[in-house]
Amino acid sequence: MSETKQVAQLGMVGLGRMGANMVRRLMADGHTCVAYDVNEDPIAELEGEGAVGARSLEELVSKLEAPRSVWIMVPAAYVGGTLEQLVPLLDEDDTIIDGGNSWYHLDVDRSKELADKNIHYVDVGTSGGILGLERGYCLMIGGDDTAVGRLESVFDTLAPGVEGADRTPGRTGDIAPEERGWLHCGPSGAGHFVKMVHNGIEYGLMAAYAEGINVLAKANIGKIDHEVDAETAPLEAAEYYQYDIDIPKVTEVWRRGSVITSWLLDLTAEAYQIDGELAEYSGHVSDSGEGRWTINAAIDEGVPVPVLSAALYQRFSSRGRSDVADKVLSAMRAGFGGHKESKESTR
Repeated sequence: MSETKQVAQLGMVGLGRMGANMVRRLMADGHTCVAYDVNEDPIAELEGEGAVGARSLEELVSKLEAPRSVWIMVPAAYVGGTLEQLVPLLDEDDTIIDGGNSWYHLDVDRSKELADKNIHYVDVGTSGGILGLERGYCLMIGGDDTAVGRLESVFDTLAPGVEGADRTPGRTGDIAPEERGWLHCGPSGAGHFVKMVHNGIEYGLMAAYAEGINVLAKANIGKIDHEVDAETAPLEAAEYYQYDIDIPKVTEVWRRGSVITSWLLDLTAEAYQIDGELAEYSGHVSDSGEGRWTINAAIDEGVPVPVLSAALYQRFSSRGRSDVADKVLSAMRAGFGGHKESKESTR
């Protein structure tokens, strides 16, 4: 964690998987945290670890010294309602930080509304997930210089620090904030814009790993008997697909020295170590919105993003959203060629 001597007081609204651990990381580095959630259990738990608990937003605000800094760590759908309750309780020069995955358009609009009340608004794209307590959080920040400067010690503590990665060759001199794991990306909305694109890239990376592993998993298709009929493309090179690839071992060896090493690969290997068949998963892959927003931005900018688009569409397909299209394809084949559906195709 940060070696900075400057400490801060922060209010945290939302003590879920990330919010509670952020409070713990801040307290471990000497900061004071006032913690609030709609549920009692996480408040009481953090009180037992040294946090100041609050059972209402009014109580949270009353326990913070001016100028206050209140970090909201709730799902994007609840940010608007939380702000409606919180803003009337704050004074001029206080700061609201949205650390969730809000749409950056909303950040621009909200910052303008709060500026009329002389309240600062900072958007922080936060990456690190449930392991951020130990690893730290990569922070992508938007907002005015005054508010961001006031929160530097908080960002330094939450971020992984320079030890999170080897220094990039060619960088010299003092350690910059981005080398410590946080970056002031620009004015309001810039932080969530960068995090939005980050998550769009994440979709593409995850899809690449998943598709490649699927090819490995089907490398024994030459051992399977295939129907010979007009509806099944023949496997003309069965002798080249006789491999029973041990997927858990492949993900493990790829972690060591390969050019596709990453935290995502680490997590994949860990999942296979726990269950070599991934039996607990159905393959229903959700999306929380950032991938869609990334593609919308790319369209507005006229920027091609075929990989990111395909990754998002695959998530839709995993949820059964291609059902009508698949039926239409079968209907057309039956119509022009009399092709009957093969209910159980080996390929």
